[in-house]
Amino acid sequence: MSNSHPLYIHGQWVAGATRIKNINPSDLSDVIGEFDQASSEQTKEAIRAAQAGFADWSTSGLEQRYGVLMAIGDELIARKNELGELLSREEGKPLAEGQGEVYRSGQFFHYYAAEVLRQIDERTESVRPGVEVDTRREPLGVVGIISPWNFPMATAVWKIAPALAFGNAVVFKPANLVPASAWELAKIISKQDLPAGTFNLVMGSGGDVGETLINSPDIQAVSFTGSLEVGRRVAAATVGNLVKCQLEMGSKNALVVLDDADLDLAVEAAFNGAYSGSGQKCTASSRLIVTDAVHDEFVAKLKARLEQAKVGHALEEGVQIGPIADERQLESNLAWIERGQKEGATLAFGGSRVEADTEGYYMAPALFTDTSNTMAINREEVFGPIACVIRVPDYETALATLNDTQYGLTAGIITNSLKYASDFKARAQTGCVMVNLPTAGTDYHVPFGGRKNSSFGPREQGQYAREFYTVVKTCYVRA
Repeated sequence: MSNSHPLYIHGQWVAGATRIKNINPSDLSDVIGEFDQASSEQTKEAIRAAQAGFADWSTSGLEQRYGVLMAIGDELIARKNELGELLSREEGKPLAEGQGEVYRSGQFFHYYAAEVLRQIDERTESVRPGVEVDTRREPLGVVGIISPWNFPMATAVWKIAPALAFGNAVVFKPANLVPASAWELAKIISKQDLPAGTFNLVMGSGGDVGETLINSPDIQAVSFTGSLEVGRRVAAATVGNLVKCQLEMGSKNALVVLDDADLDLAVEAAFNGAYSGSGQKCTASSRLIVTDAVHDEFVAKLKARLEQAKVGHALEEGVQIGPIADERQLESNLAWIERGQKEGATLAFGGSRVEADTEGYYMAPALFTDTSNTMAINREEVFGPIACVIRVPDYETALATLNDTQYGLTAGIITNSLKYASDFKARAQTGCVMVNLPTAGTDYHVPFGGRKNSSFGPREQGQYAREFYTVVKTCYVRA
């Protein structure tokens, strides 16, 4: 890819007001490229362009929309190795995870291409003789999409694909930490048969681009994934203009391990859930709630698994845990290690910086034991390769501990008991529940989202996405 990467507004590549460098967290000497930064005025220009594009795209034929989304999905899947390598370079997740994310992004576009053809309205009998009623869904208008850095492509795509499928226009602001994947996605979209302005890419800071987007009275919806603190600001800003809002925010997910659990399965679920992607997932299991009878054996097995884990350059063969995304996140993680110890937790494994062949933001995965659910490290989102074991006497205490949090995104349980599995599915206060699976890892054709402070607004993904990206119209006709 070239070193210069402009914005994409109204079907044209446009120079930004300034530029930033995109640095590889696995190798700080590797500059991936320079990416233009939009000003507030350019963001407003993109919104105006989207309004113009919406007029044509919202009335486009179904086969045109289907063809566009299928073509985008086809190219993403065909280029998964190349784009996956780029994603791993800029974000730091191991190569296999980067390639998998790009492949999954293509699947999202394919899924919503099919949804284009599945848009079937409803006919209802009226209570009045001679009157027919039909209920239909129509596109909203201009949708502002703000995506996070931990899934540079997938999270953006599961917003962009349904927005376009249902006939909306998009103004897309990616996380400034990972602009390369977003830029390549925009380049693919730019080649499609879309009216000018239907899709716009405005890279830039939250202060300039994000604030302009969420405070605009000229958009109809904002879909945001990020922290709880910023999510609250988005909600406050959009409500002032009565703009529809969808938020995916923080989490403090837990994996429960019961007495009857297959401990090898439990250890792999804990490792994958807590440490894959360097723990930088909203679905990561940062709390490991383990019953007395298996606590010591589980901890010993998990420590042994961590000792085998290879930390290193994201593109290096055999690496299971890549670098932390940037210096600020690494410093935050190390501060949490210190804070956890001050609270009385035992650092059973890891938690320090790691040296590698290249200068990067490497950190050994950390495991705390002797923790309680009242400790800050078990109350607040950490967003790093840090997991805390909480010892409990029985299932009921485990469930109560799991639910004792302000968040409610995912929850997992490892058990061979149908009784406990069924009860857990019913009583876990989360949007997603996993039985004998890691808390991280979801499908693209079913709804995704949480409860409490983890989510706000309609669910993402699957057919449930239409609840956010469409508006209902009820039509009455006298025959």
